[in-house]
Amino acid sequence: MTIKKNISEYHQIPILDGVELLKAKSHTLDFPFHTHDTFNIALVLDTTFNVKLNGKFLKAPKGTLSITNPDEVHATPCDHDLGNSFFTYYISPEAIKGFNNGESVFFEDKTIYDQNIFNELYFLSLNFDKNNINFENRLTLALKSLVSNYALIKPITFNTSKLFQCFINETNFDSFSLDKTAIQFGINKFKFIRIFKQETGLTPNNFVLLKKIEQSKNMLKNGKPIFNIAIDCGFYDTSHFYKNFKRFTGVTPLCFQNALFIN
Repeated sequence: MTIKKNISEYHQIPILDGVELLKAKSHTLDFPFHTHDTFNIALVLDTTFNVKLNGKFLKAPKGTLSITNPDEVHATPCDHDLGNSFFTYYISPEAIKGFNNGESVFFEDKTIYDQNIFNELYFLSLNFDKNNINFENRLTLALKSLVSNYALIKPITFNTSKLFQCFINETNFDSFSLDKTAIQFGINKFKFIRIFKQETGLTPNNFVLLKKIEQSKNMLKNGKPIFNIAIDCGFYDTSHFYKNFKRFTGVTPLCFQNALFIN
């Protein structure tokens, strides 16, 4: 019997500044280098979960939590044969700060083994749509326990040089040209790619693509037609948009949009 692969569900719940949930089963598609503006707390359900982060290759076995902080550049290679199954909570930094008396936190340990917290988050992942389990309070208590036991109070910042920060803030990425941008910096494109990756953790093309994906998310949240979003965000067509959106998020634009209006 053939096992179905790359089965994903996306949900958004209007608690704690908007909790996002991703359930992935037998996921074989690699997530390229990217960032999130949220804490990612993934429950590893089977097959070792791999994360590339800060030049390291990290492994999270089944039954552990794999965590990335906001703005950390990371990639997630998946098992191309068996696939990876996991459930991820995307929690806003403001919500996490609320569990630490308003102070920013940082998870230095990316793989955490805590059977009690894992079991509670796993139970909630199976029952988030039930009205009789007190989901918000139980999730809050589990996250508070996670923060108090494993998070550092001192925030760690990610800085880029002023020159590149101005470039990031002022560039219109809809019309981005690698060759022209390198000329503006007075260097060849290969040196620009190396320096850009050194400063941001991403290649220019991946950075631009990630910007387009984030722009498309906002449009999807506003109910704009998917075909129009694809064109407005600079994708060749709807198919190109679908392919890249799923690469970075794990779900299709339609799945993402439907979840916003169903929940």
